[in-house]
Amino acid sequence: MKFLKICLSFVFPAPVFISAVPDTGTITTVSGNEFLLQSDIDFLILDWFHAIKNAIDRLPKEQRITSGNLEFKLRKSSSIEFLNNLDTESKEPKPEHRKSLIFRLNYSASDTNDRNRVKSRLKKFISRRPSLKTLQEKGLIKDQIFGSHLHMVCGHEKSTVPKFVRLCIEAVERRGLDVDGIYRVSGNLATIQKLRFVVNQEEKLNLDDSQWEDIHVVTGALKMFFRELPEPLFPYSSFEQFVEAIKIPDNSTRIKSIRNLVKELPRTNYDTMKILFEHLQKIAAKESVNLMSTQSLGIVFGPTLLRPEKETGNMAVHMLYQNQIVELMLSEYSKIFGSEED
Repeated sequence: MKFLKICLSFVFPAPVFISAVPDTGTITTVSGNEFLLQSDIDFLILDWFHAIKNAIDRLPKEQRITSGNLEFKLRKSSSIEFLNNLDTESKEPKPEHRKSLIFRLNYSASDTNDRNRVKSRLKKFISRRPSLKTLQEKGLIKDQIFGSHLHMVCGHEKSTVPKFVRLCIEAVERRGLDVDGIYRVSGNLATIQKLRFVVNQEEKLNLDDSQWEDIHVVTGALKMFFRELPEPLFPYSSFEQFVEAIKIPDNSTRIKSIRNLVKELPRTNYDTMKILFEHLQKIAAKESVNLMSTQSLGIVFGPTLLRPEKETGNMAVHMLYQNQIVELMLSEYSKIFGSEED
């Protein structure tokens, strides 16, 4: 590492010790205050030097002495008064009360050349690096399932429902319909994160593997998938419309309004929503065993599936509407996702 020193000379009315070591500067006043300036970055130290120099240059001419070194006089020795109170007298303190140390700035042209060469090499490396698309085509970087937009996941898989959603639903329906508190009980978070990593990194996934034996891990991962969508399954643009629809007093009109909004959703959102709600309806049908009613499922999935883009109103009120929308869509599944007939 290049050796860099900042060189300043300060004139004090009382003894002040200033020591300098490579890449550091320590200032100790007679009052016992000690200040350490240290960095491994030479251009940062250079910035310090310019900052101190500019502060000195702003002092009135009569309060500083111009010489080969930068000098100025202080009347007080405390660190705060050092900065705030400048001596208005022009007399020099006695030599025996002056103690100074010069920090010399040794910054050679070769240092600048070295830094320029490094920058040039970095620019060439960055300009020649392969694009994300190229890395994905070579299989070095795989498309992420969690955290990606729904239409991107479906587009990559050439489907309208993510494969992971289908696999989770199939696994739950094979071995989780009768499980007490299914979707309400949380699985082990570490195992869920492990499953998330596997889904993002590997093409093949076997949810019947012993490591995913706990069905709550599968349900937890499915809920996490929907939570991490950049835009919820119910798009932001339709959130307020669904909220207004659920407020309609007349039940028949309310159902019809919700159904019309659902039909207007993008194809991937509609198809994914339909298969998910059909699955949740099967969960609710086993309420006597798993203790998960449509109301319970609404509480679990309401905030997960739909939320406002910006939370501007009462969060508790929004949550109530979110739950009610999911509950109604489960209770009236056949009318909302069925034919156009009332």
